[in-house]
Amino acid sequence: MTKHRALSEEALLLVAQRFSVLAEPMRLRLIQALFDGEKNVSELVTLTEGTQANVSRHLQTLTAAHILARRKEGLQVYYKIADPTIPRLCEVVCGAIEKQLAKQAGAFTAGR
Repeated sequence: MTKHRALSEEALLLVAQRFSVLAEPMRLRLIQALFDGEKNVSELVTLTEGTQANVSRHLQTLTAAHILARRKEGLQVYYKIADPTIPRLCEVVCGAIEKQLAKQAGAFTAGR
């Protein structure tokens, strides 16, 4: 078992801020859309079925949090995942939720 160190109040605040940025379904959709590589804003609008204004606002938040990086090419702005821990974090969280749901589903089918 891994031993965890106690975090300072400042560190706890930073961790809470990171999770609050990720605690928005549209931001998670955007991150998911970028798992297979860089995309421009128009592609992200199409993939997430969001509005241009809403997608742009969430991309700005994710970029400010250093989760995404952006680059401009002519009139196009491209985004990619900048923090390599994000896909791993999503994998861990999604895996845990999948196990929890499978366990709950098993409770309903037990004894049949």
